[in-house]
Amino acid sequence: MKKALITGITGQDGSYLAEFLLGKGYTVVGMVYSDKLGLENIKDIKDKLILERGNLADFESLKTLIVKHKPDEIYNLGGITFVPASWGKPVSTFDVNALGPVRIMTIIRDFLPNSRFYQASTAKIFGDPAENPQSEKTTIAPKDPYAVSKAAAHFSVQNFRSHFNLFTVSGILYNHESERRGEDFVTRKISLGAVKIKLGMAEKLALGNLEAKQDWGYAPDYVEAMWQMLQGEKPDDFIIATGVLHSVKDVCQIVFEELSLDWKKYIVRDKRFYRKENPQALYGDAGKAKKILGWRPKTSFKEMMQKMVRYDYDFIKNHNKLNSNSNSNSNYSKN
Repeated sequence: MKKALITGITGQDGSYLAEFLLGKGYTVVGMVYSDKLGLENIKDIKDKLILERGNLADFESLKTLIVKHKPDEIYNLGGITFVPASWGKPVSTFDVNALGPVRIMTIIRDFLPNSRFYQASTAKIFGDPAENPQSEKTTIAPKDPYAVSKAAAHFSVQNFRSHFNLFTVSGILYNHESERRGEDFVTRKISLGAVKIKLGMAEKLALGNLEAKQDWGYAPDYVEAMWQMLQGEKPDDFIIATGVLHSVKDVCQIVFEELSLDWKKYIVRDKRFYRKENPQALYGDAGKAKKILGWRPKTSFKEMMQKMVRYDYDFIKNHNKLNSNSNSNSNYSKN
């Protein structure tokens, strides 16, 4: 029986990966920074996990945890992930996102050289590339503290792989969403906002640029790719993406249609949500992952958004008491 360690296990990706690995018969150890943060995501599998406190910024806590459990595979999914927050805390962002992986790989080098290591990278490392779609050969040129920290980690993975002959890989994952996506992210904001309108809890939903586009995939599909990367004969880096762009407007159309609502009646533009800079719409070429790993996205963009809005509808309806004036709008029907 293999043993895996997942940092960031209570997050979207960490929780889905834990479920996936348990299904494969793994013993799963999860590193948590707080006893309360994100436990909702792992509530159904908590009793099957080994949860340990740890901190990516603390070498000794990482060493104690890794040496104690001697995992066959380590998935580093923890870190500071919200780009705007990285501008406010660039030092801590770099310490956690860039040096955290270096600490883990140093421990692997010194104590568990046969362990395999996965680093969660991001398409943000490419900045504003001259080519679309991006491949593993696209020039890395990050434009914000978050992307800089992830680029540093990406290069460190390559360095440890080539210099110390360790099995270290980076998954360059494009945007991936799910029912467990944080409420700060636009897809979940729209899903929750539309449901609240449907249930009579809100009248409007304020958004920024509806024409902004992203390459959006489904998180459970993407965590399977993480596992596949650590099963190969040779370590390498892979882009995981759908290769298809969708706009914020597309999200609105699908979500509101699923609730039998006309999105145009409820969406209002708010300049507060427009970004000062309009980043290039990035989409990735996952051809290498398809060829070598045999990976394919299984869930379409439309199916993903439908899953999210159905989940949010059930969740909000079951956890909120609506007054009698809003009950007339609370019947979810799909025409």
